[in-house]
Amino acid sequence: MTILHTARLRLEPVTDKHYDAMHAMNSDTEVMTYLNAGQPETEEHTRAAVARIMGRWTEWGYSWWALIRTGDEVLVGLACLQHIGGDKAQPHEIGWRLARAGWGQGYASEAAAAIVAHAFNVVGAPEVVAVAHPDNAASIKVMTRLGMQYVGMQRHYDIDSVVYRLPRP
Repeated sequence: MTILHTARLRLEPVTDKHYDAMHAMNSDTEVMTYLNAGQPETEEHTRAAVARIMGRWTEWGYSWWALIRTGDEVLVGLACLQHIGGDKAQPHEIGWRLARAGWGQGYASEAAAAIVAHAFNVVGAPEVVAVAHPDNAASIKVMTRLGMQYVGMQRHYDIDSVVYRLPRP
């Protein structure tokens, strides 16, 4: 499994050891505003997500990374390279979710840039896409910082979503 490094973060594949911090983040109603219909995640849902993520690491060689701030070893978020809807026939998707402790500090952009480089240079993805709730201005800002271009509105993860795309250079 691939560990990525940025100036301030270590991106390590999500495993059972990340469960407690992941569940704390995913049960925060503010973190979940644009995810999971705005509902906090249950313990069972987080455990199932960890198992699914670990399975995808085994099957695909990529999935969700825990974003560990190297200065203090705190999990400040999660970020991913996956296929939309978990379907390998769909494009590679990048995504992120930050704990409140990580908001407004550029961690999503930093992690996403490292994941995009990995997607193109190692995985060989022809493009990456990102989707977000149309009101999620922070995520849309990250997408545009990465140079992604707006594609339109599509339905993903049970919500109408903005879709941005970045082709392989």
